[in-house]
Amino acid sequence: MAGRDPATNQLHSYKEKQGSTSKLTTGHGAPIGDKLNTLTVGPRGPVLLQDVSFIDELAHFDRERIPERVVHAKGAGAFGYFEVTHDITKYCKADIFSAIGKRTPLAVRFSTVGGESGSADTARDPRGYAVKFYTEEGVWDLVGNNTPIFFIRDPMFFASFIHTQKRNPSTHLKDPDMFWDFISLRPETTHQVMFLFSDRGTPDGYRFMNGYGSHTFKLVNAKNEAVYCKFHYKTAQGIKNLSSQRAAELSAQDPDYSIRDLYNAIAKGDYPKYNMSIQVMTFEQAEKWKWNPFDLTKVWPHTEFPLIPVGQLVLDRNPSNYFAEVEQIAFSPSHLVPGIEPSPDKMLQGRLFAYADTHRHRLGANYLQIPVNCPYRSRVANYQRDGPQCYTDNQAGAPNYFPNSFSGPQECPRGKDTSFKTVGDVGRYNSGDEDNFSQATDFWNKVLNADERTRLVNNIVDHLKDAADFIQDRAIKNFAQVDATFGKRLREGVDKHKSSSRRSANL
Repeated sequence: MAGRDPATNQLHSYKEKQGSTSKLTTGHGAPIGDKLNTLTVGPRGPVLLQDVSFIDELAHFDRERIPERVVHAKGAGAFGYFEVTHDITKYCKADIFSAIGKRTPLAVRFSTVGGESGSADTARDPRGYAVKFYTEEGVWDLVGNNTPIFFIRDPMFFASFIHTQKRNPSTHLKDPDMFWDFISLRPETTHQVMFLFSDRGTPDGYRFMNGYGSHTFKLVNAKNEAVYCKFHYKTAQGIKNLSSQRAAELSAQDPDYSIRDLYNAIAKGDYPKYNMSIQVMTFEQAEKWKWNPFDLTKVWPHTEFPLIPVGQLVLDRNPSNYFAEVEQIAFSPSHLVPGIEPSPDKMLQGRLFAYADTHRHRLGANYLQIPVNCPYRSRVANYQRDGPQCYTDNQAGAPNYFPNSFSGPQECPRGKDTSFKTVGDVGRYNSGDEDNFSQATDFWNKVLNADERTRLVNNIVDHLKDAADFIQDRAIKNFAQVDATFGKRLREGVDKHKSSSRRSANL
């Protein structure tokens, strides 16, 4: 239909492709002869329990929602491939990087972090950037954000931090005191908060933003030599952000703006592309570096650790069904493949458990058998059996215990973890004062231009003004440690708002 975009025209497109209609059936495949009327005793009598097609419909409807994600609830998905363009086998033996020109199927889910499933795509919020690579040696999930850093460095704070981004448990409203109280009490959040309230906090959809694995990982080559690594995706479309005013307008006019934009671009053949690069740090460099290389609140400066090109991600297929392929897709940093291993990054260590655990809660013990999650390019052979929603043949007659004498799957040397040394006394070490401001100072002085600094100040003031006075004072004191001028401008902005509010109250 002329004048309608592909997303709006989806049902018409389906009808054209489908051609003739198919036979209507129950969930168990039996044909249904009447879908308009329930089975009753006479035209005005009660409904009969033997109306199995009606019971089948209603019982499934009662159960068709699964728990929404606690974080990253609102998102968009797409499918495509990753193509290797540069050789990094000297760093990594992972099969996905084995040859220039090699293509690996992938799925991507972009998301906002703090909002519910019905929240606006254009909210000021980090954006999730999760990629599932269907490699020949299993699924590799690289689960990150559109920022190279995060708010906290110790996973002990994660649940509390997320609670502050959600709703007040009494009022069920977003609460600026909750947000700024936690932020100002944990100064390590300063760097990411500046990213969040800068122009980067409202990207113009998912096609015009970068992505990052964020965490530090370990790469291992065929000789079992290891280095530390960070992953980057740079958008080939160029960076575009929304102004605060435009983002607010879209929140009201089209809260699904980013989902629509991604769907329409792919449907029109304007396939989004992102260039993957890595940064590499040797173990020796990690020992001597001035910052903790496993601190998620820090970046690795490109001047010290330059980007090394690897390949390109291309998104060329929309989901055929949102629930099946986007709502049920399940990413976890614990889904690793030979050649890619965890580092001592504390936040990564926490996520190795938390992500897979939440999928078992949302989707069931066999969530990896759901088609969009299954490692279809590599055969699964293990000693896990049974449980709800077992979609496969349950590994048929293979033994379900190990070791065994009956041709059960055996260990594979390629899958062995590399050994590493670690020393230290077991304890709970306070990381709250591990240089929370120097990289934030670089961001203010070296990354942002004058106009971007002004927008950052204005965005923070617009949000901070609603917090309690003592929380405002503490937050501004933290920002002043980034740069005295930064703190001064925030103080002036908040005070100006207070004066204006008092004048309005006296009128």
